[in-house]
Amino acid sequence: MINLNRRQFLLGSLAASISLALTKPAVAATPRVVVVGGGFAGATAAKYLKLWGANNVEVILVEPNASYISPILSNLVVTGQMSLSSLTFSYTQLLSYGITHEQDSVKTIDKTGKILYLESGKQLTYDRLILAPGMELEAITGLDNNLVPHAWKAGPQTTLLQEQLSAMNAGDTFVMTIPKAPYRCPPGPYERACVVADYLARNKPGSKVIVLDANANIIVEETTFSAQFANYGITYVPNSTVTSVDSTAKSVTVDQNGTPKTYMAKVLNVIPNQTAGQIILDSGLANDSSGKWAMVNPLSYESTAAANIHVIGDSQATSQPKAGHIANSEAKVCALAVLQLLAGGQPYSQPVTNSACYSPLSSTTATWLSGVYRYNATTQTMDLQVVKSAPTPSTQYFSEMRDWAGNLFADTFK
Repeated sequence: MINLNRRQFLLGSLAASISLALTKPAVAATPRVVVVGGGFAGATAAKYLKLWGANNVEVILVEPNASYISPILSNLVVTGQMSLSSLTFSYTQLLSYGITHEQDSVKTIDKTGKILYLESGKQLTYDRLILAPGMELEAITGLDNNLVPHAWKAGPQTTLLQEQLSAMNAGDTFVMTIPKAPYRCPPGPYERACVVADYLARNKPGSKVIVLDANANIIVEETTFSAQFANYGITYVPNSTVTSVDSTAKSVTVDQNGTPKTYMAKVLNVIPNQTAGQIILDSGLANDSSGKWAMVNPLSYESTAAANIHVIGDSQATSQPKAGHIANSEAKVCALAVLQLLAGGQPYSQPVTNSACYSPLSSTTATWLSGVYRYNATTQTMDLQVVKSAPTPSTQYFSEMRDWAGNLFADTFK
């Protein structure tokens, strides 16, 4: 997945010419790019800015944590098949490229003065700013995540859901909710339902799995997941919008086409609706029709609401999904564009991105889906050109899934 193809070679050649351009005497000082957020989008952007810009660009990564925990493969932590530590990546190797890590959070952005004000009180000026803050979870009446985990941001929430699942008894009920699209990782909730059902069938016989989906149907790989749901005996209820949660009683009330209904559970997993990261909302950059996501120019990912600010990953509002693999792809397009702009040039005019995802369906089988997006100069959008998916789940794909994830982890954090 990270083999050098013709397009990557051309991008490398362009990056080399940009590096030379940035050394021209007309540049009075080394330009500074600040990247906010150290997930798949932000970490990749910071890494490739230095790989392609070398010492001719200063890169500062603003990220409050010392390491990143991947949500990719985290459903296998929920079922006890993987450890959280195996999905935790330090920024140490990333910093070896010459990136400076500010272990802090952004408080406000002065878009006119091009200044970041950090929670610590420190100020950072920038020539270009790349925002990759991920997503935020919307509030739900009565939801206490200390009792009812979402486990949609990997870490303690993942561990809590794993512990609750492990403590279930035979014949108990697991209820999970799926948010209204768009949300992070489209196949993720359906994947979780499958691996949990598989785990319960093997360890807690007679247990039930109920899936309450806010969407009208399964939004991705419908044939594959429908077949798996039928095989596991999962009760799937579409058009189920969460209205409230009783976290102590482990009950959730949903609106089903105007009719309220309450479901009780031994383990309740509520995944709320999502928005762009808080700094996107607070800075007035969430300017799509919903007011939840940031509109960008796909050639550079520069915000349509503010100059010199780029938004990549989960927070962006293009036709591309919100997931780790494509965030890595967007980050490379953005990094190259930023270097071109700093050198006085223009972004590459024909970017192509790839969204690939493997999903475990049991402890031994997996499926996969891949889509290629190409820039449409007429509509100025990223259009889906090719979609491919696994014909049937298999153990081979489960093995390939680990290779895919390992390559993505290495390309992002090492």
